[in-house]
Amino acid sequence: MLVYTIKELCRTCYTCVRECPAKAIRIVGGQAEVIDERCIVCGNCTKVCSQGAKVFLNTTDRVLKLLDNKTETAAIIAPSFPAEFQELSDYRQLIGMIKALGFKHVLEVSFGADLVADRYKKLVEESKDYYISSDCPAIVNYIKHYHTNLVDNLAPIVSPMVAMSRVVHARYGNDIKIVFIGPCVAKKAESTEIDEAITFSELRELFDLYKITSENSQPADFDQPAGGRGAIFPVTRGLLQTANINDDAITGNIIAAEGRIDFQGALKEFEAGLIKNQHMELLACEGCIMGPGLSKNGKQYNRRALVSSYANKKMKGLDSVIWQKAFDEYSDLDLSIRHRSEDRRPEVIDESGLDEVLASMGKFTKKDQLDCGACGYETCIEHAIAIRKGLAEVEMCLPFTIEKLHKSVQELALSNEKLSSMKQALKQSEKLAHMGQLSAGIAHELNNPLGVVMMYSNILLDESPADDPVREDLKLIVEQAGRCKKIVGGLLNFARKNQVNYQSVNMRELADKSLESVIVPENVKISVSDKTTTPDAVLDIEQMTQVLTNLVKNAVDAMPGGGSIDVILEDTLGDVSIIIKDTGTGIKEEDKSKIFEPFFTTKPIGVGTGLGLATAYGIVKMHKGQISVESNTDPARGLTGTSFKIILPRRKE
Repeated sequence: MLVYTIKELCRTCYTCVRECPAKAIRIVGGQAEVIDERCIVCGNCTKVCSQGAKVFLNTTDRVLKLLDNKTETAAIIAPSFPAEFQELSDYRQLIGMIKALGFKHVLEVSFGADLVADRYKKLVEESKDYYISSDCPAIVNYIKHYHTNLVDNLAPIVSPMVAMSRVVHARYGNDIKIVFIGPCVAKKAESTEIDEAITFSELRELFDLYKITSENSQPADFDQPAGGRGAIFPVTRGLLQTANINDDAITGNIIAAEGRIDFQGALKEFEAGLIKNQHMELLACEGCIMGPGLSKNGKQYNRRALVSSYANKKMKGLDSVIWQKAFDEYSDLDLSIRHRSEDRRPEVIDESGLDEVLASMGKFTKKDQLDCGACGYETCIEHAIAIRKGLAEVEMCLPFTIEKLHKSVQELALSNEKLSSMKQALKQSEKLAHMGQLSAGIAHELNNPLGVVMMYSNILLDESPADDPVREDLKLIVEQAGRCKKIVGGLLNFARKNQVNYQSVNMRELADKSLESVIVPENVKISVSDKTTTPDAVLDIEQMTQVLTNLVKNAVDAMPGGGSIDVILEDTLGDVSIIIKDTGTGIKEEDKSKIFEPFFTTKPIGVGTGLGLATAYGIVKMHKGQISVESNTDPARGLTGTSFKIILPRRKE
C-alpha cells in the first residue's frame, strides 16, 4: 500500500474524501482509510491532510540498501528539482550532495522529456486519432481504472522517467541500478524499469540522516546526456512547450487541464463526445511543481518562476551541438508502451432505492438535498450511494449532524429543566413532609389543653352576670380560643391525617359552589370558563371546595383596588386542570418558594394564619395532583397578577 492512514492522527474532517478524485477513501467508525485497490496514487490526500494522517510509503531504506550493495547506481532527477531546492544558489551543489550519498551517476530526466516531447509531437502531427498525454502516472491509472473506454486514447508513449531509464540502460548497461528522485508518489509504482523511487522530501531526509550539506560536498555537473527544453516539462503546458506544439486557443487543437477538478471535468466531456478533434494534456496536480513529494506549503507561482528561471539559464548555456548529438543517438530508442485497462469501476447502484438512505440523513424532499459538499461528496445523492457501498457514514452529513446536535442540546436543556423542576418539587415535598409531621404533632399536643381552655372559658362566660366587668375579658378568651382551634384544625388539614372521600362531581358545579361561599367586593369581577369536553371527575368535594375557596379569597385580598378573577376548567392529557387567575399585586420572586409553607403569609399580623395555601397544597397532594404558581410583579411593564394551576387525576388512582 503506497498511501495509507495513521489512524491516531485522523480528525475526520473529510478533506481527503473531497480531494480524492477516485473516491478511494472509506470512512469506517469515524476514521478515514485508503482503499488500496481504488487508489490511483495521486497523493492529493497527503497534500491536503493538515494533521499528517495521510502518508505515502517511505522507500529511503530500500535506496540505502541499494547503495550499500556497492553496485553501480544512477540517480535520475525530475526537472522540477529547482522548485524544491530553492535554497541552493547553484544546481551543481545538489548534484554534489546526491553523489555524496553514494550515487555514481546523476542525470536529468529532462533529457527523457525531450525525447518524449518529440515523439508526442510526431504522434499529434501524423495520427488521425486524438490522444491523451500519458506522462502523468496518476492520470494513466485513473483512465485505466475508471474510464476504461478511453484507454486506447492514451498516447502509446512512456513517461519521461521511463524514457530516461531506457537511456541510462542503453548508455551504462543493463546491470546499472536506477533510482528516480522527483515530486510524484505514483512514480514509486509506475514501472519496473527503475529499481526504486523516492520523493524530494525523502531525499532531504537522507541528507539530514548523513548530515550532507552544500558546504561539506563537492559541486558536480549532471552526467551526460544533458537535458534541453525538457527542463520546462513540470510546469503547466510543459509538454506542449517542450515539443514546440502550437497550443494557441484559436489555431491549436490541444486542451490542457490540471488538478483534480479540471482533469476529471475534461475527461467526462471527452468521454461524452463534447470535446472533438482535440488532444488533451492532463496532469493530476497543478503541474509537477505541486506534487505531493515536495515540501509542504510551497507556493505554485514561486515554484513555477524558479523552474522557468532554471530552464532559461540552462537553454542559454546549453551546448546545442552536444545535445543534438545525444538526441540523435537515442532518437530511435523504443519509447512505446501499450496501455491495458484495469477496470475498477464500482458497481452501479439504482438511485431510486436511495430514498431510505436519504431519509436517514433527514433528506425527505429535493429541497433538503443541499449538496454543500461538506461530507466530501459533491452531491447528497453521491453521498447516499457511498453509504450504500459502505464507503461513507450518515454522520458525515454536516447539516444533518448540526441539526441533530441542536435537537440533542434542546432535549438536554429540556431534560435539565425537568430535572431541576423535579428536584425543586422533591425538595419542597420533603420539607413540607417534615413540617406536616411537626404540625400534626403540635396540633395533637395542643388539642387537649385547648379543649380544656375552651370548655372552662365558655362555662365562666355563661355563669358571669351580664353587668360583670370580667365578662368582656371572658368573651375575648373564648374568641381567641376559638381562633386557636381553627389554627389547630388547619394544621391537621395540612398534615392530611384524614382520608379523601372520593365522589363523582361536575367540575363546573364544584366551581360555582365554591364561589358562593366567598364574599366578593363590587369592584372585583369573577368569571368561570368551562373548556372541558367531559366535566365529570372523582374528587373529595368538601376538600376541593376548601382549596378553591382559599385560592379565590387570596385572589380577592390581592386586589384591594379591584380587578378580575378568571376560573378556567380545562382538559390536560386525560386529567382535569383548574386555573385561578387574578390581576392582583402578584407574588414576589423570593416568596414563591415559601408560599406553601405553614404560617408563611404576606398579610398583616392578625389578618391571616398562613395556613390556607399550605392546606390547599396538602389536599392536592392527597389527590395525587399537582399545584403550581406563576406570578408577575412588574407594573411598569404592565406585568401583574397571579395564576394558580391545579392538575388533578380525573379518576381515583
